[in-house]
Amino acid sequence: MPKRIKPLTDTKVRNTKSQEREYKLFDGGGLFLLVTPSGGKLWHFKFRFDGKEKKLALGSYPAISLLDARQRRDEARRQLANGIDPGAVRKAQKQANIQETETFEVIAREWFNKFKHTWKESHSTRVLSRLEQNVFPYIGKRPIIQIKAPELLGVLRRIEARGILHSAHNIRGICGQIFRYAVATGRVERDLSADLRGALSPVKTINRAAITDPIKAGELLRAIDNYRGSFVVQSALKFAPLTFVRPGELRHAEWSEIDFEKAEWNIPAHKMKMKQAHLVPLSQQAIEILTELQKLTGEGRYVFPGRTSSRPMSDNAILAALRYMGFEKSEMSGHGFRAMARTILDEVLQIRPDYIEHQLAHAVRDPNGRAYNRTAHLNERKRMMQTWADYLDGLKVGAKVIPFKKISGQG
Repeated sequence: MPKRIKPLTDTKVRNTKSQEREYKLFDGGGLFLLVTPSGGKLWHFKFRFDGKEKKLALGSYPAISLLDARQRRDEARRQLANGIDPGAVRKAQKQANIQETETFEVIAREWFNKFKHTWKESHSTRVLSRLEQNVFPYIGKRPIIQIKAPELLGVLRRIEARGILHSAHNIRGICGQIFRYAVATGRVERDLSADLRGALSPVKTINRAAITDPIKAGELLRAIDNYRGSFVVQSALKFAPLTFVRPGELRHAEWSEIDFEKAEWNIPAHKMKMKQAHLVPLSQQAIEILTELQKLTGEGRYVFPGRTSSRPMSDNAILAALRYMGFEKSEMSGHGFRAMARTILDEVLQIRPDYIEHQLAHAVRDPNGRAYNRTAHLNERKRMMQTWADYLDGLKVGAKVIPFKKISGQG
């Protein structure tokens, strides 16, 4: 005859003290209180299912009283009577609770807050706005683990139907980053956005207009010299082909970044697209432009200020000047000075491609796959920039277009 277990009382549970080793106080029906050396009092339910002995944690005392523990035990015993494993039910409930809290929107905002400090403010604003307007209303409240590829495609189709294909592709990319973050943090198994490659209508690529023919480049340079608009804008137009930086980097140039003694422009990482500091060697011609401009704007923050010295030149100033000089939208853009330099430096001046790519602030890797630092090949790049400036001077006066000798150090 099995030994009868005397039920516990509230007083006994409350007054129970810890010992050097953990011990158990049984209440009956599989319920017992585990008392730990540290003073913890933990309720457990011991049972057998499919011939195996198992335990189910019911909570800790006093948060879970004796009465509460008995009610949880009785519920578990009812599940057993119906052929249900109480442990499996608990696991499923926990998983359901996790899914309810780990929705797409929750994880998307977690990802956004983690990485937004690495982006420009305009980019982070654009990313969050696209999610809030186009994605969260449809799948934001869905547990991310339950979302399937067709469901995400439906979200993108709504954007596509409005005729903004570029945004649809861009948002697919953003969602892909969120899913990959969820994979990395253990919320989902894979990035399902990868299944949607080719599912959206392709975007027709429109290349930024650029003059890459040396003869036409000479015409552009002469037009810039004859420009009769703002002196600041004209200086920017002259400076752009000599440095071939991105338009935003040009507009936001600050006098504190210019080292006249070393003839260098040091652009900090937060202004660069790749978030890596960039060094631009300045030719004699570039230094001359800055020296003259410093007399006008040197007391302010920006090299090329707008109407007020506290703000940079408008992002439309260069484009407006090009149109004023007669260069159509399909012919030349502010970004086009980069393509002009890249093409002519390679095809005409025969400069080593990695020198050009590094000066364009593109991701250039060494033979071991490591990114070059900002001063890599600096002497060669300085010679390249001076060679380039001298070549542009020749184009302006209509000199015969012939290849220069390769810069020393090239293979």
